[in-house]
Amino acid sequence: MAKFAKWLGGGLGWALGGPMGAILGFALGSMVDESEVSVSTSSGNRTFAQRHSVNDFTASLLVLSAAVMKSDGKVTKSELEFVRSFFTKQFGAEKANQDMLLLREMLKRDIPVHEVCEQIQQFMPLASRLQLIHYLYGLSNADGHLDVSEIFTIEQIAYYLGIASADMNSIKAMYYRDKESDYKILEITDDVTDEEVKKAYRKMALKFHPDKVALEGEEVQRAATEKFKKVQEAYENIKKRRGMN
Repeated sequence: MAKFAKWLGGGLGWALGGPMGAILGFALGSMVDESEVSVSTSSGNRTFAQRHSVNDFTASLLVLSAAVMKSDGKVTKSELEFVRSFFTKQFGAEKANQDMLLLREMLKRDIPVHEVCEQIQQFMPLASRLQLIHYLYGLSNADGHLDVSEIFTIEQIAYYLGIASADMNSIKAMYYRDKESDYKILEITDDVTDEEVKKAYRKMALKFHPDKVALEGEEVQRAATEKFKKVQEAYENIKKRRGMN
C-alpha cells in the first residue's frame, strides 16, 4: 500500500477536519496501512503525508460525487466513466486512477450531505462552489438524462452550499434543455429587451469568468472555462434568434 502514501496529502487543508475528514479517513483506512499515513479528523489536529498534490476542491468533488451517485440507489457504469473522464482531463490518468479508488471506498459509506456542505461553504468561495454544482449536473446527465432523485440531491447540495436558486437554475439549464434554457442560463426571461439581454450576459460573463477561480488552481479553471463557454453559447443563441447585432 506504500504507493497510496505517495500521492495522498500535500494540498489538503480544511478538508481533513469535520465530516469531510471522517469520510476521507474512512476511505483511506480501507486503502492505506495506518503506519504509512496518519489522518486526524479533529479540527485541531490535522496531519497527512506531505507527498502529493491533492486539494480541498478535489476532495469535495469526490465526496459530493458519491452523494449524488448513491441517491438513486444504484451506481451506473456511465457515472463512473464520467468521473474517470473528468478527473483524467483535469489531473491526468495516474491521478484519476487513484481518485477512483478513493471514490469507490466513499460509495460504501453514507454521506452526511448537510454537514459536508456546511463545511465546504465555510471554506470555499462562491465561484468554486458554483463549479461543484456544474460538475454534479454533468455527472447526473452522464447517461443522457437527469434522474429525479439525483436532481433533488443536487438541489439540496446547492441549497446547503448557499447557492442562489437563480444560479442553480442557470447551471441546470445547461443540461436540461428546453426553449427557455438559453434565457435561464443568463438568469432572465424571454420578455426582456435586447439591452437587458446584453446586460445579463455581461453580468453572467463576469460572474463565471475562469479568472474568478484563478486561486483554486489550473484544474478548477479548466472546469470553469466549460461553464463560461455555455454562457457565451446561450448569448449567441439568443442574439441569433432575435436578430441582434
